[in-house]
Amino acid sequence: MDLVRSLKHAGREIAGAIGADQAPDILDTLKKEHDEVGAMLSRLVDSHSVSERRALVKKIKAALIPHMKAEQKVVYDAVIALRPKDAKTHGEEGYIEHKMAGEALLLLGKISNAGSPEFLAAAKVLKELVEHHVQEEERDIWADLREHFDADKRAQMNKRFEQAKKRVRNA
Repeated sequence: MDLVRSLKHAGREIAGAIGADQAPDILDTLKKEHDEVGAMLSRLVDSHSVSERRALVKKIKAALIPHMKAEQKVVYDAVIALRPKDAKTHGEEGYIEHKMAGEALLLLGKISNAGSPEFLAAAKVLKELVEHHVQEEERDIWADLREHFDADKRAQMNKRFEQAKKRVRNA
């Protein structure tokens, strides 16, 4: 089975290298969004400008909420449905970490003085939560996805993920 998986992976790599049309993989989309939110969180923590901090909180919320909700519905639910107990645990852990990040984001939005030590503390906690979560997800959840879902299924997941994000934004 590993040989078959290796050959499929090599085929996808070759197709990508020669420019063959292939639907985006959910892992590529998630990586891009993780990097974008990570960069915004770093700017938030490093910023000394109250107006920039407020603007960044709005941007982070606009990116993070749809991402988390769509990821839960499309990715985590698929992983939780797998047979291995570890996969189920990875999915449940993702839900819990998303809840904690959502609560930290909500708290951050309620702090009226974006120049206060309380605001900076909340921003740092949110950044640390998200960084920890992304590190574990990219290691554990992604391993589950690679093992149990081929490239075509991950491309289908990506389509459902993008649709779910749109529904959240339009709600």
